[in-house]
Amino acid sequence: MTFAALGLIEPLQRTLATLGYQKPTPVQTEAIPAVLKGRDLMAAAQTGTGKTAAFALPLLQRLTLQGAKVASNSVRALVVVPTRELAEQVQQSVQTYAEGLPLRSYAVYGGVSINPQMMALRKGIDLLVATPGRLLDLYRQNAVRFDQLETLVLDEADRMLDLGFARELDELFSALPKKRQTLLFSATFSDVIRAMAGELLREPLSVEVSPRNAAAKSVRQWLVTVDKKRKSELFLHLLAERRWGQVLVFGKTRKGVDELESLLRQQGISADSIHGDKPQPARLRALERFKAGEVQVLVATDVAARGLDIHDLPLVVNLDLPIVAEDYVHRIGRTGRAGATGEAVSLVCADEVEQLAAIESMIRQVLPRHDEPDFIPDHRVPQTVLGGQILKKPKKPKQKLVPGSGAGAKGKVHLGNWFDGDDKPRVKAVRKGPGFAGGARKGPKKPG
Repeated sequence: MTFAALGLIEPLQRTLATLGYQKPTPVQTEAIPAVLKGRDLMAAAQTGTGKTAAFALPLLQRLTLQGAKVASNSVRALVVVPTRELAEQVQQSVQTYAEGLPLRSYAVYGGVSINPQMMALRKGIDLLVATPGRLLDLYRQNAVRFDQLETLVLDEADRMLDLGFARELDELFSALPKKRQTLLFSATFSDVIRAMAGELLREPLSVEVSPRNAAAKSVRQWLVTVDKKRKSELFLHLLAERRWGQVLVFGKTRKGVDELESLLRQQGISADSIHGDKPQPARLRALERFKAGEVQVLVATDVAARGLDIHDLPLVVNLDLPIVAEDYVHRIGRTGRAGATGEAVSLVCADEVEQLAAIESMIRQVLPRHDEPDFIPDHRVPQTVLGGQILKKPKKPKQKLVPGSGAGAKGKVHLGNWFDGDDKPRVKAVRKGPGFAGGARKGPKKPG
């Protein structure tokens, strides 16, 4: 199969040849013809499989051939993404693919001044990439209009809901024209996303080029059990012992990310970080330094789990397991991209066993464990089995106490079951399920 056989025009074929794209990936083979025909589409594909090109290439072709002139403050195609990093990455890809085409593309997101974005939109934009919050800010100020909108792309829609963008998406959908082409692309699709797709898409073509919520086979995965307080110490040990080169490390909290970055620098290791408290220019600078090889260790929260496109990244380390199991797939998807091999290591403490079980259930495999002799945890991590079950040692049944029992209490009558203060049955707390807004799941607070 060639890109020409998919129906792409000559200018796009020349650009792809220049970029070294020899043949389309499976998701591109399925998606490009459907998008060119104007069909709605719901596509699930692992990260790093050419998902962006699968929607960007046919969109650019349709915009070029239709040749409509975009009005001031209007957009013809809209790509909505969850994070600033992903917005930048998609926009860079669009600009590369659109080389030589008479089209304007642009990206808008928070964390930077809104004024330059308002100025750019005055010229009209053929293809706009945006995060939900900043897009609505611009819409409320009449800086962007959707009268000419032909196509909406929701990229990583599951992550947008996880980050708490449900209400913003509801407001956005109500502002868009009903007659439009809608495309849903993501590495994973939750049941909530599928329900949302049922409301937004019209007779969509469904494409799944990999098992649902599967981890890339090109990534070798394993874990080390350790006490929570010794995680940073273990990471430094592994970094030196195994002579790791460049490493992308994911932490759960912004404070934890900053602490590890500071510790690495104290040890003379070049390190930088990305999280929601950092201004966008600093986040972009950290990423560029990492890509250029100026930084050995980049530490990040899940704000970087999607949208970081780093060629030849050999290793991802989970200092903390993610709260949302699907984010594990996105984290480790930063390595082993485009046919390369990679490695993903997770440092797991006893408190994270439920998250571990959820991840293993989702990816349908039990992660192999490796012990580090000097870091055997005092609080052992229970064993897990396929299906997400946690094996716990059976507790010895407590002996029922009979009033008057014990030494010298012969012949006493059992008066029934009773409990003292320490033997009262304990009721395990039930964790509440996800909330919903307009049929969509609410997630944790969206990143700043």
